[in-house]
Amino acid sequence: MDKEHIKDTNIQVIKEWTPTNFIGNDIIITDKINLAPTTGQPHRMNFILLAICTKGEIGFTVDTQRYTAKTNDAIIISDRHIVEHYHTSDDAEGMLIVLSVGFFYETVSNVSDISTLFMFSRNNHVVSLSQKEADIFRSYCDMLKGKIADTENQFRRELSRTLVLAMFYDMGNVIYRVQKKSDKKQNRADAIFTKFILLVEDNYKTERRVGWYAEQLCITPKYLSETVKHVSRRTPNEWIDRYVTLEIRILLRNSTKSIKEIATDLCFPNQSFLGKYFKEHVGMSPSEYRKS
Repeated sequence: MDKEHIKDTNIQVIKEWTPTNFIGNDIIITDKINLAPTTGQPHRMNFILLAICTKGEIGFTVDTQRYTAKTNDAIIISDRHIVEHYHTSDDAEGMLIVLSVGFFYETVSNVSDISTLFMFSRNNHVVSLSQKEADIFRSYCDMLKGKIADTENQFRRELSRTLVLAMFYDMGNVIYRVQKKSDKKQNRADAIFTKFILLVEDNYKTERRVGWYAEQLCITPKYLSETVKHVSRRTPNEWIDRYVTLEIRILLRNSTKSIKEIATDLCFPNQSFLGKYFKEHVGMSPSEYRKS
């Protein structure tokens, strides 16, 4: 796989591929699963993808490993993975949901059990569902499609996010079931990454030093950085920044706290420091984000 020919693919690109129902660049849902490009060009995903195959077969490669989804199989692929060689059988049917990374983490914020369970999908992109589970997910897809299409409903984004969260809980339960049946033990790198994420979820408001997290895990900062990068394709700093910026976004959108109060809550030296940090990572000032 030639890195120079890997194409970054975002939600806007998905909109161009296939007729969809969508809310801005936050969420897309479509049943046109056979219209995605079938060329061998690899695509780096800058979004979260969930799908269910209701008939036929869907084949694809993730990070050079081949997968095939059949009837009643769920597909889960998180961002940063390289997907290529996508194809569907002539009779393939299903539903495809695409979420922006920001929308995904906004939805699962403060739900550590779900975020931990979804780590499982990094190396398990196809999960077989029982008929009952498949029926439940089809119902979620139908409801979600209806809510997204209802453009006159001023709460459709919030309603859609609530449906997605409920769907994640049920998907998390499926993954929990699969994990319990699996004899595969977590390797050391995966174990370190899982413990690191749990530490970040509990401490990102007060601790943003990689060295501190390495100390809690009794390993060197270099080893932690190498391990996290290998497992997740992100550095520890990127993970910490993701949790911090998500918290700032949520507080700006869903609270009346001043930017100064938010800076104090998240242990920034002052409001100016938080403003520079937020703009560096989000691309706009906290005030601009609150008004957007």
